[in-house]
Amino acid sequence: MLKRRPFGRTGLEVSELIMGAGYVGGIVIHADDETRRALLRRLLEAGINWIDTAESYGQGASEKALGWLLAELPEADRPYLSTKFRLDTDRLDDIPGQIEKSLSGSLERLGMDRIDLYQLHNPLGQDGFDISHVLGAGGVCDSLDRLKAQGLFDHIGFTSLGDADQCKELISSGRVASAQVYYNLLNPSAGQAVTADWPTTDFGNLIATCQEHGVAVMNIRIFAGGALAAPNPHGREFPITRNSDVPLEHARAETLLASLPPGQGSRAQASVRFGLAHAGISGVVLGLAELSHLEEALEAAAMGPMADDVIAGLQPLWDRGLAEA
Repeated sequence: MLKRRPFGRTGLEVSELIMGAGYVGGIVIHADDETRRALLRRLLEAGINWIDTAESYGQGASEKALGWLLAELPEADRPYLSTKFRLDTDRLDDIPGQIEKSLSGSLERLGMDRIDLYQLHNPLGQDGFDISHVLGAGGVCDSLDRLKAQGLFDHIGFTSLGDADQCKELISSGRVASAQVYYNLLNPSAGQAVTADWPTTDFGNLIATCQEHGVAVMNIRIFAGGALAAPNPHGREFPITRNSDVPLEHARAETLLASLPPGQGSRAQASVRFGLAHAGISGVVLGLAELSHLEEALEAAAMGPMADDVIAGLQPLWDRGLAEA
């Protein structure tokens, strides 16, 4: 059975592996119904107690699939469930209305009257959307607080992409219970300081800020969109960090993985174990394409977190910005 970790200050405990129902892995969206049922059975057998989705995953297909899948379970056996909404930044004059419409649509697709965690999906500081729209009067947090008070969800979270300083401001505001944080072997900057000439997005040690304020960390992109999981592109990649197109991400992955000592498991297992090694992470979100990928991740968890000395051995490579790639 998987270990559990505190989910920030919420009082919840989450399995150290979380099922991500997104597009890149895609099993919830693209698999046949029996495979989906087998996936859910195995998740529960293994002790995975959280599934994360979003209204945009498969244009609602992920939420719809989870809706009927979870409806087949007794309510007491269902895992925690989180979903996300994305604002149209051309209509920021009606943030409350947009959120209400998104939440109503998600609940309808899921066939539920409440969820455990509702999360902002927009990056901060991009497309004319910034922290003032989130923390300002009548903004995102005020709207979410009102809907939370109606019993439609228990906790508020966000995806901490975009401007790191604005993300830190939101984390430290006390208005959110969780943050989805980009952290992996190719970009550990959410978990440590990096050099001034770091070649891709610097997430500014966000995990430390989350720890300081009791905000749960859901570790996203643990496989860097697939570059760390498999040597060849699978066709659903879309890098979300600066200076990180698909060929470059794969080249960086090959450089880094070649530097690992023996005994770390498969490339995917080494990636998962790296995420599990950070004490500030509540759960590592898995994007899976096949049932066998779940077994591989469970074996990684059984192996335990990556050792400190192995991680320390990667520091010179990070200090060079993966320059050999």
